Amino acid sequence: MQHPRLIKNNFDLLRLLFAGTVCIVHSYDLSGFQQLSVLANVLSSAVAVKAFFIVSGFLIFMSFERSLSFSSYLKKRVLRIYPAYFTVVMLCAVGLVAVSNNISDYFSLLWVKYVIANLSFLNFLQPTLSGVFESNKLPTVNGALWTLKIEAMFYLTVPLLVLLFRRFGHFTMLVLVYCLSIAYAQLLTVIAERTGSGVYVELARQLPAQLCYFMAGAFCYYFLPLFERRVGYFLAFAVPILVINRMVYPLPLFEPFALASVVIFFGLFLYVGNFGKYGDFSYGFYILHFPTIQLILHFGWFQQSPWYFLITVIFITSVGAVAMWHLVEKRFLRRNSHYIVTTSSSGEN
Repeated sequence: MQHPRLIKNNFDLLRLLFAGTVCIVHSYDLSGFQQLSVLANVLSSAVAVKAFFIVSGFLIFMSFERSLSFSSYLKKRVLRIYPAYFTVVMLCAVGLVAVSNNISDYFSLLWVKYVIANLSFLNFLQPTLSGVFESNKLPTVNGALWTLKIEAMFYLTVPLLVLLFRRFGHFTMLVLVYCLSIAYAQLLTVIAERTGSGVYVELARQLPAQLCYFMAGAFCYYFLPLFERRVGYFLAFAVPILVINRMVYPLPLFEPFALASVVIFFGLFLYVGNFGKYGDFSYGFYILHFPTIQLILHFGWFQQSPWYFLITVIFITSVGAVAMWHLVEKRFLRRNSHYIVTTSSSGEN
């Protein structure tokens, strides 16, 4: 029987807020408009991405446990993320020829490398296109896609992790993988500091370093009754940890779990309404915002009006996200998806 708190939750709203946070911070980072620093200093794209991973850990383990088979689970995951991902990669690959400074050589081996690398989630191998965004602060076409590589890798590790959970116990393996993930991240951080190499900094952002956030989300799923009974204790632990971690001293061992406690609390408690009623626009918003920002900067719009720049970025990205949902994402979902069910119900009412 499904836990009642899973029937009505705020995860759709949270993911949209996380995507919006990343968009706002990237708008500042890519433009350099100092007026936007007031938002970028308050908001954190790093925390938003970690929160995304936590929600994924909670929901993806739930998806696997409810799937009839591995193939059923994998099919659901592929159809949920890849059609929109493929669309945004190819839209950029084909459409950005219009803004390239090197049109004659645009569709070259470099273009083929970009398409292959990005379609296979290896964005770091070729993040740019010939002559595109070269006058921007950063020529990367879509710097937000790196997290999708981690998501895809995580989807593949879930069946193995569940197998280990069932063999050695959920609590034991969750804690073990959580701690190993943090140890790996800390090791790479130390090596990066000693060598000064950015390679290790980049590796510290990938799996298995980010696995601790998935595991923290998974813990909240598997031990949801405990979390619900002792939610006050969880929050009393989490809030001070997050404050100390942010303002006083880093606490890498406790920060992922503390953040998960807060995220899952807002996801399952204090229900504010069904934000998935008209669809899940957060994914489209996330994968479209970066090239949208780059295009607006390329054309030089609102150079003297940073706030109009930000509003325009959010508006265009929102329109694109809605279009992506209705034209691409929704068409690949199963009929029993809660997005399809709630949307149909809304239309009938």
